[in-house]
Amino acid sequence: MKVLFISNDPTIFDEASAARARMRVYAAEIGTLHIVSSARPGAREAQDGNLFLYPVYSWKPFRMRALEKRAHALILEQGIDIVSAQDPFEHGLAALRAIRGTSAKLHVQVHTDFLSSWFTRRGNWRSPSVRMPLLNRFRQRFADRVLPAASGIRVVSERIKESLIARYGSHIPEPSVIPIAVDAASPAPVRLPVHPAFTFALIAVGRLEPEKRIEDILAALKLVVAHYPMVGLFIAGEGSERGKLERMTRSLGLTNNVVFLGNRSDARGLMAHAQAFIQASAYEGYGRTLIEAALAKVPIITTDVGIVGEVFKGYEDVLAVPVADPTALSLAIVGFIEDTSVRLQLPIHAEATARAHLAAQGNLVERIRDDLQRALQKV
Repeated sequence: MKVLFISNDPTIFDEASAARARMRVYAAEIGTLHIVSSARPGAREAQDGNLFLYPVYSWKPFRMRALEKRAHALILEQGIDIVSAQDPFEHGLAALRAIRGTSAKLHVQVHTDFLSSWFTRRGNWRSPSVRMPLLNRFRQRFADRVLPAASGIRVVSERIKESLIARYGSHIPEPSVIPIAVDAASPAPVRLPVHPAFTFALIAVGRLEPEKRIEDILAALKLVVAHYPMVGLFIAGEGSERGKLERMTRSLGLTNNVVFLGNRSDARGLMAHAQAFIQASAYEGYGRTLIEAALAKVPIITTDVGIVGEVFKGYEDVLAVPVADPTALSLAIVGFIEDTSVRLQLPIHAEATARAHLAAQGNLVERIRDDLQRALQKV
């Protein structure tokens, strides 16, 4: 089987990267794997066994057109059987256009819960307003064109599958639920930086982007420290929202209670030394950090997104609250402060749940290969 991925991961051109290693495994299982991806300056075409990489350099407004043209040429040159787009949005549209006039089939990966109302929503009366990208509204329209044209669709959670079926019904093939790979090994604990102002440490891990709604965590922390000044927050990650979040921290008077750690390769180890992990995402496709937090044996506070409800149950494994509700987040934090037994018991259940979930997934690479083969055989 000759497969072409249309991607947006420049790290695959780095021979030592985790993404490159993962693609090698995919290529070994699939047969022949070609990948067209946007790339940083200096990246070159490469062959790594039966993995073939093609960088595309283009100014962002023209990037999808460049990916489309390169993909179309490869389909004709290499006899590609199936093209898999990493999303149903810009890359999905590029893949759809690339297969025109060829016999190649279209396969689409959906890693984002783009049909959530929070995909475009800024907030509500209970929460700070967060500027969501205007492009998200167009992305929903792109998906309406791309998904009905696909021969196969892979999603990462039942939540996404149910939302697609509710919207498209029989106009799309039944999506296959194949989650994201997570290393089940528990990393060595890493001590958090010593901070004299607080002794009860929350940790948030992830990209500092609008959909993560870190603003809600800060608003919740403001409510909590009025009664429990020893509570603080470590934030591991970088993104476009960092400057805004730092300004919000100062305006709320939380400078002594919030520490921005930046990108940390040891974030999983840091989780193990926190008193609680906290996530306030507006939406998640899967929620890998929830699995990682559970494996780190840290109590979890999270919004009801991704695999919450599907894998982790509220008040059995995690404390789950509604999206954009800082008051509910603050009550969950206080619950962990005041109820030691809950803070000790939930991580035990969550770790067992996470390990059972990962064990039940089988060989994900084989499942992805089989999903591509089913799409290829679809008439």
